[in-house]
Amino acid sequence: MTTPLLNLDTQHQDMVHDAKLDYYAKRLATCSSDRLIKIYDILEDRNYQLAADIQAHDGPVWQVDWAHPKFGVVLASCSYDGKVIIHMESSPGQWRQIYVYQEMSSSVNSVAWAPHEYNLCLACCSSDGKVAVLTHNQNDTWSATLFPEFCPLGVNAVSWAPFGSPNPDSAGTAKRLATASCDNMVRIWVLNEGEREWKIEDELKQHADWVRDVAWAPSIGLPCNTLASCSEDGTVLVWTQDTVPGPWTCTCVTKFDAPVWSVSWSITGSVLAVSSGDANVTLWKESLDRSWVQVSNVNEEASQSTVNDQQQDVNVGHMIPASS
Repeated sequence: MTTPLLNLDTQHQDMVHDAKLDYYAKRLATCSSDRLIKIYDILEDRNYQLAADIQAHDGPVWQVDWAHPKFGVVLASCSYDGKVIIHMESSPGQWRQIYVYQEMSSSVNSVAWAPHEYNLCLACCSSDGKVAVLTHNQNDTWSATLFPEFCPLGVNAVSWAPFGSPNPDSAGTAKRLATASCDNMVRIWVLNEGEREWKIEDELKQHADWVRDVAWAPSIGLPCNTLASCSEDGTVLVWTQDTVPGPWTCTCVTKFDAPVWSVSWSITGSVLAVSSGDANVTLWKESLDRSWVQVSNVNEEASQSTVNDQQQDVNVGHMIPASS
């Protein structure tokens, strides 16, 4: 059983939907239905302090994501209000909005920064079925590229393929992105060098209900692609592509008796964290026979008190720092 290193009382007034550590695991961003984003400094003595409150959205804030530190202290957020907002810390504790994207007609459910080798690019998706990539230009403006419409039921999550992972371009320059949608499918998208339009490369059909999250595993030099997905049907699947182009093979990690909300890889890609609707966070590892074994269960009393207290606390310890 995993013991949290730090139990953090966020002081949010409603349910917490996301919590992300930055690249160095020194700062934590949380977001909530109370429309607030909170930034905490994680101190060396297993303590923390509130660094900033950011009130920018007009609805529940679903997700936050830190950009790579080479671009400064930059944080993206998305909300039920249909906005994607990119924030930058101008001085300690002082945040300003540097870009607001509000072309989605419904709730924006997920944001994900691209690998820093692609410069400052952010993918987002919404309940109206739209997916967009926002790109920072050299003249300090932003441009948006919309994907072809493919799922009017809605898209729940986006995840970038790591830079340098096997891809269909012989030069290795193609960008790839995975989406999880409400038509029970995971789709793989590709943007080849010199092209402007993202195209569907593969459609992965195995889940029996809405796919809630998808996460591309970090590239550790292996000549294959690996991603995880989870669904309202309670299943967690790991997809592997051994050759590119080539088929994806599917392995069921486990099936829960509750919906599974999110999946996240460790920095090395060897451990998969799974957050399910039964208030559990479990850690899984692949064995030598390629089956998946549960290695830990984050199910402390703090986890139960989180549910009883409208999920306003965050356990830091099983969280995995951003690896982009």
